[in-house]
Formats: sequence, C-alpha cells, structure tokens
Amino acid sequence: MAASVFQRVRTGSKLGAQYDQEGHLIQVESREDEEQSVKLAEILELLLAAGYFRARIKGLSPFDKVVGGMTWCITTCNFDVDVDLLFQENSTIGQKIALTEKIVSVLPKMKCPHRLEPHQIQGLDFIHIFPVIQWLVKRAIETREEMGDQVRAFSIAEFQKTHKLPEDEEFLQRKDKAVRAIVTVQEVYKPQRKYRRQKEAEELQDEESRVHSTLLEYGRRLGFSKSSQTAEEGKAPLTPGSQAGPPGMAEVSEEDHLQAAEEMRIKTLMTNMAAMASEEGRLMASAVGQIVGLQSQEIKQMASEYAEKQSELSSEERQERFGPLQQHRRTVASLNKQIQMKLKQLEQLQVEHADVKASCEQAKQKLTEAVERSEQLEQDLKSLQEEEEQADSRLLEKLKALVTMNENLKQQEQDFRAHCREEMTRLQQNIEELKSASGQDAEEEKRNQLIDAQYNSDREKLQKIRLLMARRNREIAILQRKIDEVPSRAELTQYQKRFVELYSQVSATHKETKQFFTLYNTLDDKKVYLEKEVNLLNSIHDNFQQAMSSSAAREQFLRQMEQIVEGIKQNRIKMERKKQENKMRRDQLNDEYLELLDKQRLYFKTVKDFKEECRRNEMLLSKLRAKGAS
Repeated sequence: MAASVFQRVRTGSKLGAQYDQEGHLIQVESREDEEQSVKLAEILELLLAAGYFRARIKGLSPFDKVVGGMTWCITTCNFDVDVDLLFQENSTIGQKIALTEKIVSVLPKMKCPHRLEPHQIQGLDFIHIFPVIQWLVKRAIETREEMGDQVRAFSIAEFQKTHKLPEDEEFLQRKDKAVRAIVTVQEVYKPQRKYRRQKEAEELQDEESRVHSTLLEYGRRLGFSKSSQTAEEGKAPLTPGSQAGPPGMAEVSEEDHLQAAEEMRIKTLMTNMAAMASEEGRLMASAVGQIVGLQSQEIKQMASEYAEKQSELSSEERQERFGPLQQHRRTVASLNKQIQMKLKQLEQLQVEHADVKASCEQAKQKLTEAVERSEQLEQDLKSLQEEEEQADSRLLEKLKALVTMNENLKQQEQDFRAHCREEMTRLQQNIEELKSASGQDAEEEKRNQLIDAQYNSDREKLQKIRLLMARRNREIAILQRKIDEVPSRAELTQYQKRFVELYSQVSATHKETKQFFTLYNTLDDKKVYLEKEVNLLNSIHDNFQQAMSSSAAREQFLRQMEQIVEGIKQNRIKMERKKQENKMRRDQLNDEYLELLDKQRLYFKTVKDFKEECRRNEMLLSKLRAKGAS
C-alpha cells in the first residue's frame, strides 16, 4: 500500500480532504496535473454548450458536475438510469461507487465506443472521461434534433385544440365569402354546349373520335394525336433506293400532312353536328344542306383560298416552332460540354484537396507529438523542482558540496594519472638514453633508486587518494539512502489520507456487519416468541375439548388461561421497561455524539487557525531574516 501511495505522489496524483456541515471527513481522489485541469475545463464547456447549466455552480465539486452531466446526457438520450439527477452532494465512497457503477452499466447499452471504468470516474481521471462526455453530448444533441420536430408538432396540435391565432380567425371570417365567390365564378364560366350530334348519324367506333366529337360539341378543338403520327411514320418507311432529305424538311412535310388530315377529320365530324336551338346566329342543320347544294365552282374557289391561308399560317407556326427548338438543342449541347469540363476540374480539385489534407494531417500529428514531448519535459522539470523544494535545504547543500568535491577528486585523479604516465615515459626515455650512452655505475644506481623511491611514494599517494575517494563515495551513498528513507511532507499526507480512507471503509463494513447481527438477533427473538405463541395456541386447542367436558376441568382451564394472560402481561411490562432503558441509553449516546462532533469541529477550526498562524510566523521570520541579511 505504501508503494502505491509513493507512486501516486511521484506521478502527481493526490487525495483531497473535505468536510461537510456536520464535520464528517470526506476523501476525494484527484489529479492535480495541468492536463487534467485542461480536460476538466473542456468537459464543463461541452456540458454548458449542450444545455447542462448546473455545471456553472461554483459550490459543486468536479465529481458532482461530471456525474450530473453524464446522467443528464443519458436521460436526454431516452435511456433509463437508476440515478437521482439531483443526488446528495459530497456523497460517501460507497454511494459514489454505486453511482458510477450504474452509469457505466448503461453506456454499453447505448453502444458507446469508449470504455470507462467506475474507478476512473471516482478518481476523476478526466483524460479518460473526456471522450465519453464528448460522445454523450453529441448523442444528446442529435436526439434533441430528432425529437424537436415531433415535440414542435405536438405542441402546435395541443395549442390548436384550445386556442386560435388572429390569422385563423380572419381566415374563417373570409372563408364563406370566398366560397360563395368561387361558386359564382364556376357558374358563370361553366362550359356551354354549342352543338349536338344528330341521332341518325352513325355511332363512332374509335374512342379518340368520340372524345374529339364531344369536345367539338362544347366548342373545343383537340390537336392532332401522336398515335396517328407514329402510325403514319410506321406506314411510310424509306425505300433502299430513295434518299432522305434534310431533317427539318421531313418534319415540316409530315406535320402538314397530319394537320390536313386533322382538318378533314374535323369537317367530317362537323357534318354530323347540329347547332343548339338556344344559340342565335349559329349554323342550323338546314343551312348545312343549303351549303352542300351550292355550285361546285364556288366550292372549289373557297377551298383553294382556304388552303392558301392555311399554308401561310402553318409556315408561320413552323418558323415559330422549329427556330427555338434548334436553339434549345444547341444550348443543351453547350451546357453538357460545360458540365463535363466542370466535372473534370472538380476531380482535379478533389485530388489536390486530398493531397493537401494528407500533408496537413501529417503536420498536425508532428505538432501534437512535439507539444506532448514539451509538456512531458515541463512536468518532469516541475516534479524535480517540487522535490527539491520539499527536501531539507541543509542536507541538499551538503550533498551538493560533496558531489562537487567528488567531481574535483575525479578530475584530480585523471590529471595525476596523466602526469604520472608522462613522467614515467620521460624517465624511461632517460634510462634508455643513459643505458645507451654508457654503462651502469654507482651514480646511475643511486639515481635509479631515487626514481624508484619517487615512483613508490607517488603510487602510495595515489592509493591513499583512491581510498579517500571511496570513503567519500560511501558517505554520499549513505546520505542519499537516508534522504530517501525520510518521507516528505506530501508523502506523509498521502499516507495519512490513505489510512483515513482505509479506516472509513473498515468502519463502514463494521457498521454494516453490526446491522446484520442486530437484524439476525431481532429475527431470532421474534422467531422464539412466535414459536412460544404457536405452542401455546396448540396446547389451548388440544386441551379445549377435554376442558369443556366437565365443570371442574373448565374452571381449572380458565385459571390456567388467567395465569397465562398474567404471565404475558408481565413479559410485556418487562419488554417495555427494557425498551425505555435502551431508548434512554440511545438518547444519552446521541448527546455524547453531538458533543464529540462539536469538539471535532472545534479541533478542526483550531488546527486551521494554528496553520494560519504558523504561516504568518514563517512569513514574519522570512522578513526578519531578509532585513538582517540586508
């Protein structure tokens, strides 16, 4: 357990202590690094943007804000979670665990792509909570958009059941008048029959002819049909030896032919028509016979004039009809070419956009890696500075001096070794030169002895320096171990808070066990009393018939019943007395508990005031030292 706490201290995690209004100690595990605070701010911004404005309350803890926001988002997404949205603030550890387990159990049902554990929510691990909050907020906004139209339609329908807008009332007032005006216009402009088909005329077999005849009765004319056009096109194919003319000329001649056939058809249908009697100035059936009886020359002259006028009108219609048609075709062709060119440009731009986007993603990835490495280095530097501030200044200065001395000794040893090597090479060269110059004599022997003595003395000096350096290294290692063995103030705080948390968990388990024992004892006593009651009732039932057989047995039975009732009353009085004694004891313990709570609050307040005074004392001492140094 100590190792885990020490690891939390090194990584920057911490346990915070809070006290409620009754003085109960509540432990909240949190992480105080910069990344966690940034993620918490982003989570609160997401919740506020989604509409969870309870996150603005400054008095709530981060745990209450985050868990409340997650519960609100889950409820908005139409998923049931057995959690009170306005739950009790500053809950105990057991309540927090139950609350987080309920929330985590709902996330897989919502098909959340991110995994989340209850201890991560309880420990306020905002780095792992942020993706889940982001997904929940997005899902909540999508759900509200989907349900918005239905809610709006429902609200409009409910409003229209009991209320009306001024525009609707004005429309209802004008509705009757408008309906009457429409009926009047329909009556005035309804179709009127001008001709009637004669009964003695033969019945028309073709459906199109019957429709055309009916339209002619009401003064309407139907253009030439496409069926006849296609039929005639099928009847007149090109021969192999014939040459096809220009497309425009073929269409014009074909249209003239169809129009002439249509005119003949209209004339044929009109011969079987008679004007209505109610129409004045219309052609009567007798007038038709007179027209047929005219001279043939006059009829031919009138037919030639009619054909000339008809050809002039058809030529004008062809010019009006086929000029815009060709222009429209040319416009469509040019637009299709422009569309193809724009599509090619769009494909090129899409390829360029994909390349630019890929290069942008690579640059973003490199930037993210550089930022993460920079933040990691800053965190390591801050942790080293914090450890240096928390350590004892005297030991730290002593350790620095010893390290500096060790480095100097190492440098002196290296320099001395280099000097010895140079001196040894120089002496060996001198010896070789002397040996080569002349033989060995007494002076050379003395000189060699002096050189050997100097070498031995220097060697002993080097050995002493090595021993001294080894002794200094051992002292440095011992001091380092002692420094590591002494826990810092932050580590002691972590130990204390962990022990307090363990004590609270053990006390909660002990309390729950005591409740189970009390429940068991109560149920056991109840069972004993019920068994006694059942045995008593069984004995009364078994002896009742025998006791009712004679008067003496009846009197004895009644005396026994009175004794039993008297015993039950005595037992009831004893239990009532015991109940009163337990109640008085409970009240007395409750009073003692309240007094202890007051003392605890006073203790906490005194400790807080003492800390404040200590802080002020340290500030005054630092000022005095600064003035004395100046």
